[in-house]
Amino acid sequence: MLSQLSVKNLAVVETLDLSFKQGMSVVTGETGAGKSILLQALNLVLGGRGDATLVRLGADKAEISASFDVTHYPKIQNHLQVQSLEDEGECILRRVLNADGRSRAFVNSINVPLSVMRGVGELLVDMHAQNEHQLLLRPNQQRQLLDTYADTQALCTSLNLVVNAHKQVNKQIEDLNNSHQMRLQQQELLTHQLKELNDAILNEQELSTIEAEFKTSANSATLIEKASGVLNQLENEAGINTQLLSINHALSEALDMDKALTQTVELLLSAQLQTQEGIYELTHYLSGLFVDDETVKTLEARLGELHGLARRHACQIPELLTIKNNIKLQLDEISTGMHSLDELNHQKNQLQADYQEKAAHLSKIRTSKARELSNLVTQTMQVLGMPNSEFSSALPSKSSDVRLNGAESVDFLVKINMGQDFKPLKKVASGGELSRISLAISVIGSGSEYTPTLIFDEVDVGISGAVAEVVGKKLKQLSEYYQVICITHLAQVAAFGHQHLCVQKAQNKDGAQTTVTQLSSNERVNEIARILGGVTITDKARNAAEEMIGMSV
Repeated sequence: MLSQLSVKNLAVVETLDLSFKQGMSVVTGETGAGKSILLQALNLVLGGRGDATLVRLGADKAEISASFDVTHYPKIQNHLQVQSLEDEGECILRRVLNADGRSRAFVNSINVPLSVMRGVGELLVDMHAQNEHQLLLRPNQQRQLLDTYADTQALCTSLNLVVNAHKQVNKQIEDLNNSHQMRLQQQELLTHQLKELNDAILNEQELSTIEAEFKTSANSATLIEKASGVLNQLENEAGINTQLLSINHALSEALDMDKALTQTVELLLSAQLQTQEGIYELTHYLSGLFVDDETVKTLEARLGELHGLARRHACQIPELLTIKNNIKLQLDEISTGMHSLDELNHQKNQLQADYQEKAAHLSKIRTSKARELSNLVTQTMQVLGMPNSEFSSALPSKSSDVRLNGAESVDFLVKINMGQDFKPLKKVASGGELSRISLAISVIGSGSEYTPTLIFDEVDVGISGAVAEVVGKKLKQLSEYYQVICITHLAQVAAFGHQHLCVQKAQNKDGAQTTVTQLSSNERVNEIARILGGVTITDKARNAAEEMIGMSV
């Protein structure tokens, strides 16, 4: 709630310090005294537009600060915490307007953009005055008020969880669909490649040996010729093996005469044995070699096929099996993606069905409660001096899509006179009528989550007598739930205030100056008597004022 308002050098105000209390505060004063300066100051400190013309003549800047107690308002505290503006249950807004047109905004001593100040202000004060300051004119606020009255906030929240889940699934489906054509093309290419590799009947042993096997077969004649020549040199009568045998025989005889030849004999004996083993191996090798042109052609064709596959996949022949396995894995991933799309579409259908069920239930309750709210607000408006007026909570259907807050929007409509059509609340011409409509809705929906402070201006325009008394009673009734500040011209309304502020304007050599004073009990009687009787306050007017105040308690 608003606890303190300080104003310096704003328009006709030089210095102003006001304390506000819980309950209902009324503001009165002569016409033209400057009662609207309070609204103007609050508008600025709540983030409204301002310009250099509002700075008091001769001053270099105007400064407005408002202190709010938010101890019992967790929603506001959470908002401040998210913005890193919390200050242990207090919220101080300060606005500085310089004479050069510059403006600065502060929340709890932190310099913030005007939009941040405005966002905080909207949670603190609802001004039932100029249309741009009324939360009640906003469609989302109207929906919240109806849902609060109908006790459907939890159902609406549950429905919105389904809507958000539906949006997420839709986004996933959209992402998959965007890549679907590319996936299909990739799947087609990979399937073709896998078929080609499968048709090649790849074998790991063949892949690792075919190049060497082809090289051997293609050069078999040369290999036979060279191997045969070497074998002949090793094993003919004058060959290396015969020579080594003769050498070893001779050295063996010399070894008997000198043991120093032992190592030499052993080395040459080993050489002869290795040569003999080489002859055996070379003979076996030659037995397996043969010249076969058909085999060479077959190997050449197969090798060409494998080389072609290796080129297409940019790999070596032995790596073809690895490539084949990788292609299988990629195809499995694509198939999984297609399966995921099916699952997501199934989820989407389930969420749509869940939404339709919840939305239908919500619509049914809203329809019943909207009719009830319309009747109650209509009755209250008529009591508040609008005898031929009607109020309607219309529920126009939205598109058939899954939508936040249900299948219908909420529009508050009114008609002021018989024979007129219902019009949106924001199109009501009279500010006084609009304030009374707001008051009626506020009273009926007093359990709704409004801002902590409600300000009413021109709520009593065009009414008097008994109707004015009803307005005062309704405002006081509303002040049981919220802090109510009412700028009024009527004694019947002013008498119901828990706190009474009086606005006065004086002329001096420096120009006009407006002051606001909190009235004592006796001063309050005089002010209400002034409103009743005019400039001259008679005993009769004082007695009437005292009686009026006594009856309002």
